[in-house]
Amino acid sequence: MFGRKIHLFTIYGFEVGIDFTWIFLAVLVAWSLAAGLFPRYYEGYSPATYWWMGIAGSIGLFLSIVFHEFWHSVIARHYGMPMKGITLFIFGGVAEMEDEPPSPKIEFFMAIAGPISSVVLAGIFLGIFWAVGAIRTYEPVGGVLQWLGWLNLILAIFNMIPAFPLDGGRVFRSILWAVKKDLRWSTRVAAAFGSGFGMLLIILGLLTFITGGFIAGIWYFLIGLFVRGAAQTSYRQVLIRRALGGETVTRFMEPNPVVVPPSISVEELVNDYFYRYHYRMFPVTSNGTLMGCITAKQIRTIPREQWDQRLVQDVLAPCSLENTIPPDTDAMKALSIMNRTGNSRLLVVEGEHLVGIVTLKDMLKFLNLKLDLEGEESSSDMMDKTGSLR
Repeated sequence: MFGRKIHLFTIYGFEVGIDFTWIFLAVLVAWSLAAGLFPRYYEGYSPATYWWMGIAGSIGLFLSIVFHEFWHSVIARHYGMPMKGITLFIFGGVAEMEDEPPSPKIEFFMAIAGPISSVVLAGIFLGIFWAVGAIRTYEPVGGVLQWLGWLNLILAIFNMIPAFPLDGGRVFRSILWAVKKDLRWSTRVAAAFGSGFGMLLIILGLLTFITGGFIAGIWYFLIGLFVRGAAQTSYRQVLIRRALGGETVTRFMEPNPVVVPPSISVEELVNDYFYRYHYRMFPVTSNGTLMGCITAKQIRTIPREQWDQRLVQDVLAPCSLENTIPPDTDAMKALSIMNRTGNSRLLVVEGEHLVGIVTLKDMLKFLNLKLDLEGEESSSDMMDKTGSLR
């Protein structure tokens, strides 16, 4: 979902960061408030005043979204679910879960916590505004507080729309799940509502754009695309987790992988291994012991005229957590590592010994077969539509 993430701070053990797209949103919100909304409702102030009001509103929006996602994370941790952190991006924020909630009850409380927190925050902002007379007298401060109060109330209402993966869609799924006792079916129904709601926003955006509401129309359209895509992707991720859940990488690994001896020259390595097998990374072993890894990227740093003079053992690099896993690693975790690092091959290592290699290709073959037998779309279709497997 995200590109490069900027880490900002850690709160209660949760890492808070922003995707680069959030910067665009923050600037757009500040500009919209400073150049449009605040001058329209609070006349007679200097441009500098309107700009600090807009910047304060943008910061308040950031804190409001973090507060909303924080409570999702707190409830998840209370029920023992691991959380990666909180990331803000152009369409809001997300509490990053490593897996689906284990029960409808946990899903319900996790989902409802966000909108409730937004309602509470709306009450705090509006309560301060109405309770402190001096703030009402000084319109710039009062205007920002009023805007943040109503904004949080609107966010709570919007998030409670039963369109998965919005919070309301997750509440809806939890109810269906509790009644039907089938997570996959419940996700399919809730995701269908989410996809339909996304399409409705897309149509509304096009109509708004045509009738002259250019900025609003673009936002409706983009949010609709995001909701529709997120709903479809979330359903596919449930299918993948159910198909691969509980499977270890030993189920898919090649126990007799191609390995490189440390004593050959780089030129022999290139001609006899890279050009023959077309892999970008090879394990280097000696008597079954893993000595390190050699990659195409490393070869590019060696001058061509030195290939026949340098040995593999002189240029290999230690293997890392990004390309090695133990044999008991869950298949979903292996997929997550591949997706995060871009490595399509992982070395399966036990102690100092290489016991096999697991590849994305082999895992997808198994996933394709299992989904085909169960009447679901294939993993290759999922890859085409989602761009990645998480």
